[in-house]
Amino acid sequence: MTTEPNTGTHTLPLTIHAQYIKDLSFENPSPIAVFTTENNVQPNISVGIQAKAENLGGRNFEVVLDIRIDATREKAPLFVTELSYAGIISLADSVKEQDAASLLMIEGPRLLFPFARNILADVTRNGGFPPLMLAPVDFAALYEQQKKQEPQELNGKDSKGNSKK
Repeated sequence: MTTEPNTGTHTLPLTIHAQYIKDLSFENPSPIAVFTTENNVQPNISVGIQAKAENLGGRNFEVVLDIRIDATREKAPLFVTELSYAGIISLADSVKEQDAASLLMIEGPRLLFPFARNILADVTRNGGFPPLMLAPVDFAALYEQQKKQEPQELNGKDSKGNSKK
């Protein structure tokens, strides 16, 4: 049995060059009713998460996490918040074309998610509610689900499957 020495030079398959909020919205449709009525009923919180990637040219991509949260109590809306959080990600030359989509759509969102989660916790707290801490997301399962719903190639195509120039 032979072992190769560990030289400590491990190159990551992707690099995040920038991350940013593309769009952020928080709506509190009836704050007076929400904050002046005593109610012990737990709110119903619905969370929707989508990930998408767009080729910016070459091995550079914009990966976007779209997160929508609807909170209601007894069918009355408490708040709605939407966040599109993105990162500019480049893939290493060592990444094979057949691995690019899964790497972008699983690892990219996994690396961006903690920052998006923190933004949403701050926004809900600043809106007068307890900070909403989203549970970790299985982006591999989300990728498989999205692949079944809408097959698309990332090679030279945007998130809608249109050819990029």
